[in-house]
Amino acid sequence: TASTPFQPAADPAFAAQKSAQAAAAAPGASPVIELRDLHKAYGPLEVIKGVSLSAPRGHVVTLIGSSGSGKSTLLRCCNLLESSQAGTILFEGEPVRWTGPARERRPADRDQLRRIRTNLAMVFQQFNLWAHLTILQNVMEAPVTVLRQNPAQVEARARMLLAKVGIGDKADAWPAQLSGGQQQRAAIARTLMQGAEFIVADEPIASLDPSSARRVMDILADLNRRDNITVLVSLHQVEYTLRYCPRTIALKAGEIVYDGPSRALTPEFLASIYGAESEDLFASIDAQPLPQDTEVRKPSAESSLVPFDLARRGAAEQRPHLNA
Repeated sequence: TASTPFQPAADPAFAAQKSAQAAAAAPGASPVIELRDLHKAYGPLEVIKGVSLSAPRGHVVTLIGSSGSGKSTLLRCCNLLESSQAGTILFEGEPVRWTGPARERRPADRDQLRRIRTNLAMVFQQFNLWAHLTILQNVMEAPVTVLRQNPAQVEARARMLLAKVGIGDKADAWPAQLSGGQQQRAAIARTLMQGAEFIVADEPIASLDPSSARRVMDILADLNRRDNITVLVSLHQVEYTLRYCPRTIALKAGEIVYDGPSRALTPEFLASIYGAESEDLFASIDAQPLPQDTEVRKPSAESSLVPFDLARRGAAEQRPHLNA
């Protein structure tokens, strides 16, 4: 039996933001991606159980959940690295066409698949940079070798993107000479080379130190805000979800149990989806220093929820927010 999605208390600020974004959207525009009743199983183990969600253009959708909740599998189904067995996936209103029986179905139209993947970029937890190529060569490799684009034009764009993610001075360095955060930024630059308007990121900061993680999240926030790039990202660190992302979707055992504003998440609810892991999550959040002269905001007496005190998220008010 499917779980009933957790319903947050009304959030006027989040509602106002959604209204402003809806007003700015083109009339009748379809979501960049939409999933309807998606199912995915490995043998007898069903890992995605009737998931439905959408990501409007220029928005971010953040997935949270404990290990094994289905986040990575869902993202791999979204970018068609994995084939789901049932349900519908639409990109800008166009349904993916399938062939084969349910357990063996796969995309039927290669031209459609190529077109979708051109506009959809993937950022992995592992950077997957070629050790024998410089950072610049890594970023240029696919456009030059696979797409046969003009090398001089590709190099100019690659250098521009490396500068955009803050490592323009590392173009001639080898991957081993860069920190983990710098390598992830190189991977993001490589992802942007294809000109995609939709980024899927699978725990892109999971292996990074806090400073590097913030830098990567700043870049995703900037891409979302300045370039209107839609972002679907899974995060294990609740702190960064609260700091950067207005909307959160929580998965538990392959089902959506929450879809709403991040500020309405409560410790009790997070404990219900993370279990024993939640103690470490709360310790990380509570360890953030309270900035001087910051007023601590208390939940309203009427609210049935007790949101995390966002004023304690370091310098949260000074951080860019996705969709801001």
